[in-house]
Amino acid sequence: MKLSVSTVKEAKSLLAKYLPVSRLVRAQSLTNDNCDVWLKIETDLPTGSFKPRGALWALSANIARRPVKEVIASSTGNHGAAVAFAAKAMSVPCTIFLPKNPNKTKRDKIAALGARIVESGGTDLAAAFLQAQQYARQEGVYFLNDATDPDLPAGPATIPLEIFEQNPSITTIYVPMGDTALIRGVAAAAKQLSPSVRVIGVQAEKAPSYFLSWRDGRAISTETCDTIADGLATRTPEAENVMQIRELVDDVVLVSEDEMMAAIRLLKQKEGIVAEPAGAAATAAFLKLKPPQPSQVAVLVTGSNISPEVQEAVFSGQAQIPPL
Repeated sequence: MKLSVSTVKEAKSLLAKYLPVSRLVRAQSLTNDNCDVWLKIETDLPTGSFKPRGALWALSANIARRPVKEVIASSTGNHGAAVAFAAKAMSVPCTIFLPKNPNKTKRDKIAALGARIVESGGTDLAAAFLQAQQYARQEGVYFLNDATDPDLPAGPATIPLEIFEQNPSITTIYVPMGDTALIRGVAAAAKQLSPSVRVIGVQAEKAPSYFLSWRDGRAISTETCDTIADGLATRTPEAENVMQIRELVDDVVLVSEDEMMAAIRLLKQKEGIVAEPAGAAATAAFLKLKPPQPSQVAVLVTGSNISPEVQEAVFSGQAQIPPL
């Protein structure tokens, strides 16, 4: 991926005007004699996820190039809220295309930021994406597509910049994988900053399209992506993204619905951190792998916008914290 550290530093400078540096916190409940574990708390950011990093940088870059009369996005929630946040910050009208019956917590956040909302299709993003794509044919409309925007990954690429400033000894980074913009940015920057660092991608067992594609070296779609982790619910990979993660990502782990729910409980009960299923997926993967060699591990906690239904299921005692 042709993403230079100098570009990432430019993005970091821009984002400093709008966002705090998210914390890197030692996780006492996950650390043991063999492995020091640090949580990168992206839920510190406005909208409760890492997504404003990419939305702010991409919108700013496009405004600098051409007139932008309106910015739009298709989203299951967090990206939509991030685009709405960036649009409000830069005084640009915004429309977000959501699937039918989206996560209410995320929808309410988008609405509170003043964006127009259009719901269409089924529970996945396919119909909303097509509607956004058609709408974007209008002059001056910028479709900020999370999966394919060439500027966006420089935003989340600022995460490893912060991580290595906070702890230069990190050897492994666990990263959730939805449309892969996050992991492409993180891995591209991390491996320039520390060539020996390992980047581990995480997908939901019920939405494994990019895992299958990474494993086989070609874009493999799935019929459904029916997971509680709506932030990981992708079923139609982009071929170019597959090529990039094949070059950049050292391993990809699948986690179950129960494992993500258990990780949500652990983060809340042991670390005092609220996470949605996609936000807890990296923690679930770390618990599943339990690295045998001595290491300094950074685990990304990428979102806190948990739906009331999932929260009820998690804290009703149905999900068990796995033994450490």
